[in-house]
Amino acid sequence: MRLHALSVTAFGPFGGSVDIDFDRLGADGLFLLHGPTGAGKTSVLDAVAFALYGVLPGSRREHRRLLSDHAAPGVVPRVELRATLGGRRVTLTRTPEYLRPKRRGNGVTKQNASASLVWDDGDGENLTRIDEVAREVERLLGMRVDQFFQVVMLPQGDFARFLRARTEERGALLEQLFDTDRFADVEQWFAERRRAGAEALVGRTDAVDRLAARVATAAGVDLFAGGDVVDWATGLAEDARRRVEADHAALTVARADHDAARAAAAVAHRRSDARRRGEAARSALAALEAGRPDRDRRAEELAAAERADPVVRRITAFESARRRADDAADAVHAAVRTAQRTRAAEVVGALSWPPAADDAPRLDAAVRAWSGEIAVLDGVAEVEQRRASAADQRRATAARVTALTEALAAARTRLDACPADRARWDAELAACVDAAAALVPAEARRAAAMAAVDARVERRRAERRLDDAVTAAEATGRRRDDLRAQWLDLRERRLDSMAAELAARLTAGEPCTVCGATEHPAPAARRDDHVELHEERDAEARAQAAAADDASARARVDHLREALALLGPDDAADSAVLAGLLDEATADVERLRAQADRRDEVHAAREALDREADRIATETATVSADLATTRERLAALDTRIAEDTARVEAAVGPSASVADRRREVEDAIEAAIAVRDARVEAVAARDAAQRADAEVDEAVTTAGFATRAEAVAAARSADARERLRADLARAEREEAAAGAALADPDVAEAMVGDPVDTDAVDAADAATRDALDLAVARFDDAERRSVVLADLTAQLWAAADVVGPLQERQRELEALADVVAGRGANARKMSLRSYVLAARLEDVAAAASVRFRRMSEGRFEFVHSDEAGPRGTRGGLGLDVRDGYTGVVRPAGTLSGGEAFCASLSLALGLADIVAAEAGGVTLDTMFVDEGFGTLDAEALDAVMGVLDELRSGGRTVGIVSHVSELRDRVPSRLEVVRGRTGSSVRVHAPV
Repeated sequence: MRLHALSVTAFGPFGGSVDIDFDRLGADGLFLLHGPTGAGKTSVLDAVAFALYGVLPGSRREHRRLLSDHAAPGVVPRVELRATLGGRRVTLTRTPEYLRPKRRGNGVTKQNASASLVWDDGDGENLTRIDEVAREVERLLGMRVDQFFQVVMLPQGDFARFLRARTEERGALLEQLFDTDRFADVEQWFAERRRAGAEALVGRTDAVDRLAARVATAAGVDLFAGGDVVDWATGLAEDARRRVEADHAALTVARADHDAARAAAAVAHRRSDARRRGEAARSALAALEAGRPDRDRRAEELAAAERADPVVRRITAFESARRRADDAADAVHAAVRTAQRTRAAEVVGALSWPPAADDAPRLDAAVRAWSGEIAVLDGVAEVEQRRASAADQRRATAARVTALTEALAAARTRLDACPADRARWDAELAACVDAAAALVPAEARRAAAMAAVDARVERRRAERRLDDAVTAAEATGRRRDDLRAQWLDLRERRLDSMAAELAARLTAGEPCTVCGATEHPAPAARRDDHVELHEERDAEARAQAAAADDASARARVDHLREALALLGPDDAADSAVLAGLLDEATADVERLRAQADRRDEVHAAREALDREADRIATETATVSADLATTRERLAALDTRIAEDTARVEAAVGPSASVADRRREVEDAIEAAIAVRDARVEAVAARDAAQRADAEVDEAVTTAGFATRAEAVAAARSADARERLRADLARAEREEAAAGAALADPDVAEAMVGDPVDTDAVDAADAATRDALDLAVARFDDAERRSVVLADLTAQLWAAADVVGPLQERQRELEALADVVAGRGANARKMSLRSYVLAARLEDVAAAASVRFRRMSEGRFEFVHSDEAGPRGTRGGLGLDVRDGYTGVVRPAGTLSGGEAFCASLSLALGLADIVAAEAGGVTLDTMFVDEGFGTLDAEALDAVMGVLDELRSGGRTVGIVSHVSELRDRVPSRLEVVRGRTGSSVRVHAPV
């Protein structure tokens, strides 16, 4: 991979467009990316990462707001990268997700991200989908996004933490960089096979146990606890088969005994039933003969009731006709009373009862006369209705005249006020135009005041940060001096007591390591303030760490002083005066903008006023014409109402209405007709009652009764007559049935001799039936048990044949799964995935040690450990440092600041080499090293730069990201990120 050029627009701190030529910067293989803190050095790397993968490195990955705060409204954030990936030159263009102003209305709307990949050689189809671009970039680079950030952009802070991390944290990072999923799948495969095999084996073993329990239950014996369960089950099945044969023989004997007893009992019961029927028939005939007089009396009662039934029906019809005649007479009287309250009272009062021949003609004549009067009234009613309608129209017309008069007056008043309103809107529009003209210089004054206030605030912040940094640097200097004095004091004391230390190593008869003598007459004694070697070295390490902290603090002071100088000289104006000027300018801008913003509103109001005046003038003319027309219509309605009133009063008088007069006539007609109809119905009802009375006398004579009372006394209800007939018929049937029963030959034979004793034969039958039931139950139980035992024994044979091989195979699988999971025979207690990660870490340690030895001038190298961690943590991921001066292997946390940086850089470069090799030997022509150089002294910096010089061999370009000023002298090709109020920009310094 080689980067050629980068173009950034409205991205991060870059408010405008920034173009970077990596081919020019990396012409000699090494360039420096520097600038003040917060200027945007890391944002350059973010832009490269975003162009390739669409995400940012590390913790910044979740930061979704990439549009620059300094960008002008409407500018689209964009990153374009031209690079060679996988041997092909491409142009990658991406825009992040951002919020843009709405094209209509206020507010913002979300703009989705986009991506494109263009093949610069023109060979192949260009890509525009985000997912397709991501897959193609990963294919061309041969590494995932996490691997890219660890291989191409070396984050020193991450590797310092990796160097001192616990086993679990180090393993998590290695799993991100190296693809161990297939080894985890192998572990999971073994675990699943082991679990499945165990479940299958448990299922098979449980099946055998369940079958044995079912055999014991079926045989009715205790659960098997011996050797061969199959032989045990086979014996139980054979015993059950023999029991079936014995029970079958007993069942045959019991069935024959029961058949004989059942036949004898049937004969005895038939003879006993025949004798019982004969005795019952004799008793029935005797009872029937004793009740014969009563049956004769009921037969006579039934015959008289049958004759009286038509007479009673006639009497009932007569009573009903008589009641109808009485009701009709009452209806006549009621109709006459109703007619007395109407104009028909005189005509009805002259009628006679019973009716005379001329009563009906008189009523008809009166009805015809009243009907003619109604015809006359109907003609007058139309005139009355027309008069009422005209009255309603007059009220509505009068109300409209009033409304039109009021509307005309209001319109004329509003029209008179329009000239004054238009003059007021003209004056306000002129004021808005003047405010718009004055707004531009007012905004310029406010911008100048705001810039002055911002400069004052920024300078005060820089001064406070500088003061805090100077105080901190003074504190670190004092601590450095104190710790160095302590170390020198301990060193001096140890040198003073070195003789005692050497004397403690002397052994009688052994030569002295200093003079070679074998005699030691007066060895030096250990002093009370003797200092051990480890105490001296601990003090030296503390002194070196304090010196590194002091150097870092002094570098921060220098950096802050440079930043303060870039802000320029301090303005002498008072802060309160600047704030007052800003407030005054802001108030003027807001006042003028508010006035100018109302220009369109005022112009629209003035035009609306003109349109309203035109509308009111037109409306006034229309209302005036409508008012004149309505007044003419009102006068016409008054004339029509007067004419109709005169006609109605001529017909019914001034006090009555046509409807009331018509209602009186209709009531008289209705009453007269009701009287006539009631009299007709009353005459008809009276005649019907007389005919019904004559029919009753005729029916009594025909039925043979002397009087009506005699016929009524003989009558019976239909239910009573039906009961009499049923009783007589039942007696006849019983008598016939008794005679037929005595005539039966079996009954006649059974009536001869003594009765049959059925209890004895029933007892014999019951005894043989119980014996047969018991034999059947025993045989069924024995046969069922034999069948079940035979089936269970066959199943037990099959289950036992399968369990043995499964148990042996499961033991082998469990042993192998334990080894893969780091248990059992695995002596190092390392799982397969941990073993692979340990091998990768061992390769990384070997590759990093080469550079670490060079940076430390041969003193340090990495040591990989595959021992298990404390409290059962996984082994193989231990990483310590061997000190070549002492030969001691010690934790990486004991390294000083500069030593830790060299170790981290070596580890990062070694890991980059191994990951690149893991990715298929991908060629990395461009890589970046981010920060950490401020902790190095001059000699360490020389060693590190020597290693970086080696990295650019073979055409590789290395970019160093740092603000250390000394690197500017060492690296001539530089990319400087410059911070400004309107956003950051870049300057390229490269030799021609």
